[in-house]
Amino acid sequence: MKKKVFVVSHSHWDREWYMGYEHHHMRLVQLMDDLLDLFKKEPRFNSFHLDGQTIILDDYLQVRPEREHEVRQYIAAGKLKVGPFYILQDDFLISSESNTRDILIGAQESAKWGNKVNLGYFPDTFGNMGQTAQMMKLADLDFAAFGRGVKPTGLNNQVFDNENYSSQYSEMWWKGPDGSKILGLLFANWYSNGNEIPVDRTEAKKYWDQKLQDVEKYASTDNLLMMNGVDHQPVQKNVIEALDVASELYPDYEFIHSNFDDYLQAVAQDVPEDLSAIDGELTSQETDGWYTLANTASSRTYLKQKNTEVQRQLENITEPLAAMAYQKTDEYPHDQLNYAWKTLMQNHPHDSICGCSVDEVHREMLTRFEKSQGVGEFLVHDALNVIAKNIDTRVFDTNSKPFVIVNTQGSEKSQMVSVEIEWDRAPFSEGKPDDQYELMQAELQKLPDLEVVDKHGYSVPFELLKTEFKFDYDLPDDKFRIPYMGLFVTIRIPIENLPALSWTTLALREKTQATIKSDHKLFDIETNTLENNWLKATINPNGSLKVLDKKTNQTYDDQLIFEDTGDIGNEYIYRQSADNQTIYSADSMADIEVLVNNDNEAKVKVSLDMRIPVSADERLEYEQKAVIDITERIARRSSEYRIVKISTIISFNKMEDQLRFETSFDNDVLDHRVRVLFPTGLKTDHHQAESIYEVVKRSNQVSSAWKNPTNPQHQQAFVNLCDERGGVTVGNFGLNEYEILPADNTIAITLLRCVGEMGDWGYFETKEAQCQGRQHFEYSLSFHDASEASRINSYLQARNNQVELQTVQTDIHAGTWKPSHAVYKIEADDFAMTCFKQAENGAGDIIRGYNMTDKTEPIAVNIDEAKLATVNLLEEPLNDISKDTLNPAEIKTFKIDW
Repeated sequence: MKKKVFVVSHSHWDREWYMGYEHHHMRLVQLMDDLLDLFKKEPRFNSFHLDGQTIILDDYLQVRPEREHEVRQYIAAGKLKVGPFYILQDDFLISSESNTRDILIGAQESAKWGNKVNLGYFPDTFGNMGQTAQMMKLADLDFAAFGRGVKPTGLNNQVFDNENYSSQYSEMWWKGPDGSKILGLLFANWYSNGNEIPVDRTEAKKYWDQKLQDVEKYASTDNLLMMNGVDHQPVQKNVIEALDVASELYPDYEFIHSNFDDYLQAVAQDVPEDLSAIDGELTSQETDGWYTLANTASSRTYLKQKNTEVQRQLENITEPLAAMAYQKTDEYPHDQLNYAWKTLMQNHPHDSICGCSVDEVHREMLTRFEKSQGVGEFLVHDALNVIAKNIDTRVFDTNSKPFVIVNTQGSEKSQMVSVEIEWDRAPFSEGKPDDQYELMQAELQKLPDLEVVDKHGYSVPFELLKTEFKFDYDLPDDKFRIPYMGLFVTIRIPIENLPALSWTTLALREKTQATIKSDHKLFDIETNTLENNWLKATINPNGSLKVLDKKTNQTYDDQLIFEDTGDIGNEYIYRQSADNQTIYSADSMADIEVLVNNDNEAKVKVSLDMRIPVSADERLEYEQKAVIDITERIARRSSEYRIVKISTIISFNKMEDQLRFETSFDNDVLDHRVRVLFPTGLKTDHHQAESIYEVVKRSNQVSSAWKNPTNPQHQQAFVNLCDERGGVTVGNFGLNEYEILPADNTIAITLLRCVGEMGDWGYFETKEAQCQGRQHFEYSLSFHDASEASRINSYLQARNNQVELQTVQTDIHAGTWKPSHAVYKIEADDFAMTCFKQAENGAGDIIRGYNMTDKTEPIAVNIDEAKLATVNLLEEPLNDISKDTLNPAEIKTFKIDW
């Protein structure tokens, strides 16, 4: 029986990379024009795979709208293969929900055009998330194809038991942490193994002799896949003629111009019993470690920080508030949110969000971030006002100023909250602007003593931060804008244990009752010590911290040390300078400034100077322009130094078992990396980090094949180290790279990595990747005891740090909602909620999250059982999935019918 050679024509389409978006866009237009013309001329041309992303069609029709009929015609005929995703994302550097929305919107877009390809397509993703199998199952996808993460060993090569990420075949079973299993397809000879097939018989013979040998080395069946294309590859117009030549030269093979649907069907029918099985995330663990590309997690960290900000805006603020408001308006902004999500996801392809493109690309990304965030903020304003208008505030005095505080997260939250209250206003309609300005200035002098009260009239502690008079305006829905001068009061209050998906209402009013002000302060200026019921943290003379965890009586010294090293790598890969020079802040003396200090919170600013080389030496420029591989570079750091002043604000309050940090500095040096270090001294050979819908367990050691002196890893909101005594959790905001250093099992968080070139296949200068100017970073440090409950609480706290409580001022009015109310109550100790929104079909609410542990636990939502259902990521019913059990590592989506 003949072996079948399935030739799939495609072009891996990076929307932006070594050229700006529009340069690649114009090449895409030419590709699509050529395809549509080729379909007319060559009836034997089976089909063209549109790289698994539907956005290609949107991009093309922006320029060629008149050809939409042809596009639809050829999709219907099976000539253009579309979907299943909206874009080809980077798994690890976008959130769990962003990965899901790529699937969901991709499915919706595919349905508009025609049937999607039944293949999770990850050809060039820089590592693959561990939950891929479960996510594909929950998206009705039976297969996944990928180009990185597994070491192919070849048909006759043995895969040893300790090699968990190797396979003798290009086909393998891929299992998720929950037990889900799909058939995985590795592009063992890359997704270009059938590119530019010769028509000349002599050249074809040489070509196919090698190509068939290469593909047969790894194939588990007699169905051989040849990928006819590569990055931005024009369609091979004579591929049918080339396959005719191949058929004549190799009569024992059947050469078929084909598609993934037919190929996968053939493979699935013939897979052998001895297929390897791989588990969880695939990050090239069994390679030499140089080309995992994990350092893209720290390239242009400003992009990752902004991406986190906008993701939190849409996922954790805008959608929950819009879902709450819908209960009173029957209006949900589906179209606006869809637009915001699409705009955001245009920044999520791997060459974009990874920060490994030319400067022009990343400048355009910032505009997209602002556009998406702007939509989210606009919708939040409307939703908060709807919520506030429907709360009965008549429990407060008529002269008071009520305000609502909303927790949009899926877990209980404590936070110090700043609220700006409009105390008085002078509209422009009642006087000239300057007169109204002076009027508010006079009113400020009359401002009475104030107090904050709850719904029962009990006093709530607060700090008066600021009073000011300034211009502002209203934009009513039914009339012209209203400008005014206002008198504003900004207060800061402790909000403790506000339940998930709930709000509480307080009010600012003229003081009517005596209050006892505590003399207790959280920061002792004599000993430079912060202390509450859980932690005691002393600032050492060099600015580091010595922290006592009172729960375990364990002391952790030398926390918060900054490390600076030279970087002669590129946007993809960190490479320390050949001199191996490392500079630590521990060698400096710190200045300490108290910013806030009372019985509710303390903020202390710690400043220190680091003497850092201004750049790499002149050798690096030569190595870059000569395209010398980074593993062979020998550039050193400059002998010229500059002082960089690093300031860190340590925030600490009485309600939380954590320290929060905001580090800032002006970066005016080049070619270096800055990390913050937290040595733990814990005795463990593994650690945990939040990844995509899982808390993944990773080894602290590398494989025997590993040659890279560093082992960078990806994280979402936190990384954790623990042993039988307890542990340490370091949270972050948009700082996606960390490393576990063997010395004292130190957690190292990358703050900044500055390089001057893109890297990869040529020399592309990237001056803006040197990240000059003001830098700002946010992260946290918490501790837990040996119990799982305490550890999980530290995880939830780190996740909560990424989302602020939302506030809105209102007035005194009747309403059907109580001043304090929880929209839904989710009972599950280990459930991390990632989504609360309205269902895509408008017929209910969606709540989604995942089990952070490998244990089964009960889960309940306080809703009538008949109204509660489990659905997949496409929001289709899952009738065989339990509604009251959360399985290990399970991604669970509830639909709540109204």
